Amino acid sequence: MSFKEKYELWINSNEIDAATKEELKNIKDEKELEDRFYKELEFGTGGLRGVIGAGSNRMNIYTVGKATQGLAEYLLKTYGHEASASIAYDSRIMSKEFAETAALVLCANNVKVNLFESLRPTPMLSYTVRHLKSKAGIVITASHNPRQYNGYKVYGEDGGQVTDNAANEILSNINNIDSFSKIKKMCYSEAVSKGILNIIGEEVDKAYIDKVKSLTIREELVKDKAKDLKIIYTPIHGSGNMPVRRVLRELGYENVSVVKEQEQPDGNFPTAAYPNPEEPKVFTLALNMAKEVMPDIIFGTDPDCDRIGVVVKDNAGEYKVLTGNQTGVLLTHYILSSLKETNKLPDNGVVIKTIVTTEMARKINEDYNVQLIDVLTGFKYIGEKIKEFEETNSNTYLFGFEESYGYLAGDFVRDKDAVIAAALITEMTLYYKSKGMSLYDALMNLYDKYGYYKESLVSIELQGKEGQEKISKALEYLRHSMKSTINDVKIIRKMDYKLSIEKDLINFEEKNISLPKSNVLKFVLEDGSWFVVRPSGTEPKMKVYLSCVGNSLKDTDKKLECFKNSIMEIIDTACNL
Repeated sequence: MSFKEKYELWINSNEIDAATKEELKNIKDEKELEDRFYKELEFGTGGLRGVIGAGSNRMNIYTVGKATQGLAEYLLKTYGHEASASIAYDSRIMSKEFAETAALVLCANNVKVNLFESLRPTPMLSYTVRHLKSKAGIVITASHNPRQYNGYKVYGEDGGQVTDNAANEILSNINNIDSFSKIKKMCYSEAVSKGILNIIGEEVDKAYIDKVKSLTIREELVKDKAKDLKIIYTPIHGSGNMPVRRVLRELGYENVSVVKEQEQPDGNFPTAAYPNPEEPKVFTLALNMAKEVMPDIIFGTDPDCDRIGVVVKDNAGEYKVLTGNQTGVLLTHYILSSLKETNKLPDNGVVIKTIVTTEMARKINEDYNVQLIDVLTGFKYIGEKIKEFEETNSNTYLFGFEESYGYLAGDFVRDKDAVIAAALITEMTLYYKSKGMSLYDALMNLYDKYGYYKESLVSIELQGKEGQEKISKALEYLRHSMKSTINDVKIIRKMDYKLSIEKDLINFEEKNISLPKSNVLKFVLEDGSWFVVRPSGTEPKMKVYLSCVGNSLKDTDKKLECFKNSIMEIIDTACNL
């Protein structure tokens, strides 16, 4: 079916409201119409994510309703009369409306729903699924995307994002819905009066906050010294304001200053066009506050509060936004060293990271004789491992992180959690302060001990159908036509996660990769540097991850810049063949 035929279906459908039809009729640009209708908004392992607006390739109540009808049918087939779901949403435009649409579609299908009374972080939804023994979870969020986006993430009964098999089954049900008339919906008052829709709040909040507090490692230190630490926090107009401040307050951190201009939830993100703690500009207001407050630590959480960015002062008095990898290695080392010092480090402990995350973590784990496991990009794969450990009793999960500012300790949440991370980062800062050190000092000590690792990420935006074709072309070129050296340094290993093959290019040996198939390529060089290329699962982008290790920070910076330039030349050629 052509995009014009799909457009006509929407315009002529009795199920589509007048305002949506009017929005579509007012679009005069044919390219814009094509982008809205050339495909269905794809339901992948991360659920849905897209620009808000009318059309089959947009986030709206109809695409959300269709996805939820497919999910409802999957839940009924899988769980029968026990089918149930919990739903949360963040501060984005239309988040509440999409959450209610999803709830009422599920209710109409006789799936019991727990819906939060107001916005909550994504990790709280993960916790709630397990806490209330729901069979599934939905959170309405587009995480750190720009304001025009929203999304729909689905969780399984273990509290982790649905992985490939379940996502494919749900997708199959969604694809069978060929008419909006097949989407059932119940009115809100009827759902509540029938007891199918349950509104939740404080009881779940308290249970979750208590669990987060239980992860404190150095309890006496926090009890005695928490009041001495000065903190600046920004929720960046998102859902972290209530839980992050509550956890810190209940742990005894009294000196918490919140960035007022970014405190209130606002899906327009008036102070941050790109509300992402990876972006240094989101901390501009916090840094202005810092001149007066003189904090020991600054941090900010993204709109759905699953990512956290940290700002520290260096030895020259300048504030630096740490990378996700830097925060990750600081936390890895702090957790392992603290557990060892307090005789709580288990023999079968495991730390998990993704394949695009720093190898510096491996050096730290080796030092503490703790196993490090690599998984594919996406925190759902870390959640999947936690579930496996729980079922087999084979390992004790200690910590997991990814370079994109996601961290998790404890196993009661199965997704990255910035509330937990905020509590641990604060404790870690307090610990180093008690030793007369800053977090920056601690990081420099780690570099001196384990090596000067530096990473970089380049996101290449490639919009629309033409962009998707370029991404495919580039990956195929790299897969089959990549040269054997970069800047005269040999490529010694190539990992093709789509083919599940790792090639040793020196000894000409091959072995299988025991991870799910994914269209990702990783190349490792003789000097320890590496790069990974993959299409984004949530945005129209191709992502290129790079890493180098050198003899000093200056040396590594120089190596990384040269390495990046060479790789980007190759990628640019591949995209434009």
